[in-house]
Amino acid sequence: MNLNDLTYKIRGTIFKVHNTLGPGLLESVYEAALAHELRKSGLQVQTQLGIPVMYDDINLELGFRLDILVENLVIIEIKSIDRLHDVHKKQLLTYLKLSEKKIGILVNFNASSLIDKESIIKIIN
Repeated sequence: MNLNDLTYKIRGTIFKVHNTLGPGLLESVYEAALAHELRKSGLQVQTQLGIPVMYDDINLELGFRLDILVENLVIIEIKSIDRLHDVHKKQLLTYLKLSEKKIGILVNFNASSLIDKESIIKIIN
């Protein structure tokens, strides 16, 4: 499966979870439901995966964690907030750089609709 097909499948699963649960829940609820649905669709999923931060050849062990990593290729960063801000996009871009991944999806499950392009954003490193 190529990256475009994979991100398309992930986005469909995100929409399914949002349509089922609706807005207003904690990020952890959406993370658990999304991870479950992604696994049901046959994808390899890791949650709360630690990201090492190396500085001057030492691991700073700061506790950065990816919400979801799919097929060891795509990072999903989940939010449940009023609206996404630039800092959330920068956070995901930093996670992509630190983990040396190419594609990330930032999603705000607290939106009334995910059709709005500001509620689900694909970020490329």
